[in-house]
Amino acid sequence: MTSIDSVVIETTDPAATRAFLTALALDGRLAVRGSDAPTDGFRACTLSLVVGRPSTVDALVASAVAAGATVVKPVEKTFWGYGGVVRAPDGTIWKIATSKKKDTGPATREVDGIVLLLGVTDVKASKRFYVEHGLTVGRSFGGKYVEFSTPGAPVKLALYPRKALAKDAGVDMAGSGSHRIAIAGDGDGFTDPDGFVWESAPVTSSPN
Repeated sequence: MTSIDSVVIETTDPAATRAFLTALALDGRLAVRGSDAPTDGFRACTLSLVVGRPSTVDALVASAVAAGATVVKPVEKTFWGYGGVVRAPDGTIWKIATSKKKDTGPATREVDGIVLLLGVTDVKASKRFYVEHGLTVGRSFGGKYVEFSTPGAPVKLALYPRKALAKDAGVDMAGSGSHRIAIAGDGDGFTDPDGFVWESAPVTSSPN
């Protein structure tokens, strides 16, 4: 498994989730499928949208809220830039952020990148696991953060300690059940040490 072909959001209401993705200018960039797998609390993962300027953060957060999202962390300037966190109607947590602190132009709806952050129990162990399954490390900071090199993939993949990811998202770290997310790649399927499922074939959106 050396590349990511698709990331799938699993939801009890696929049509509503697709509408939410449209509100975030993400048509066609993520897959959606129906699932009623039990889940409770923090799902140990977040999706981050990287954009070019603060006004775009504001615009996309406003669109997310208009589409039914709940604000988890209000938009604000931080040490790293400018951003906020929302929870989609299907329960997925989204961080919308930019490294810029000042606008250099009007708001756009352009999303420069999407990052799937997995909150794992042991970053070093998960890093070894993924390297053994064919991924290449792009950046690594000991047991604090790992980012994999996935050129051309629709979504970047990174690892973060579960507790730290929950704190960054502004939620309690407790949770159980399904992660309600799956990753499809170009090799054999597997399940990682924290229960995140990788599938052996690309997954496309379906009406069910």
